[in-house]
Amino acid sequence: MVDFAQARRIMVDGQLRTFDVNDIPLLDAMDAVPRELFVLPGREELAYIDQDILVADGAERRYMLSPMILGRLVQALGIDKGDRVLDVACGRGYASAVFHELGAQVTALESDETLAGAARQSLSAAGAGNVTVVTGPLEQGHAANAPYDAILINGAVEVRPEALLRQLAEGGRLACVKGRGRAARATVYVRTGDAVGERALFEAAAPLLTPFVQVPGFTF
Repeated sequence: MVDFAQARRIMVDGQLRTFDVNDIPLLDAMDAVPRELFVLPGREELAYIDQDILVADGAERRYMLSPMILGRLVQALGIDKGDRVLDVACGRGYASAVFHELGAQVTALESDETLAGAARQSLSAAGAGNVTVVTGPLEQGHAANAPYDAILINGAVEVRPEALLRQLAEGGRLACVKGRGRAARATVYVRTGDAVGERALFEAAAPLLTPFVQVPGFTF
């Protein structure tokens, strides 16, 4: 029988702190949220491994990002209490629960209603039932609750997420992994007025999200 509380502590000390995640409220939040509630039933013992974890194996696969990558991305967003956050490709809702623990007002977006329903159940079990879970095309975001102070994309993108960037508030941040393979980098975008700046943070890899894959152009 796994001691999940101990597993969370080992994750925080052995994965997050050693990968330059040093924001105390974030470390406390990831130590508090029961990650095992957000994996596929029967796979709870895998919840704290240092890997991306498959949480939906339907037409569109979805993964929960590894603790190290997720921790660094959330840290880059600099979440304050009361921030409005959009969690894109939320899967079963783990990152949304972390944002909730940080005191954010969270909208969790999924493209599949069945997976969105699973996210609602997991979030409720974790005490984060007031997270708003919505469905729709990932690349379009959720304009109804915009503007957002922070947006997280739970996966890798190859194209600039223009519709999501337009939903950022002044000073708002979007974090994701950009690119694939050795060229991939964790990246943060920041809105200042009508301009959006882009900054690479560190080398990272994450599963590509189909709506954000670059479509090959025609050759002649």
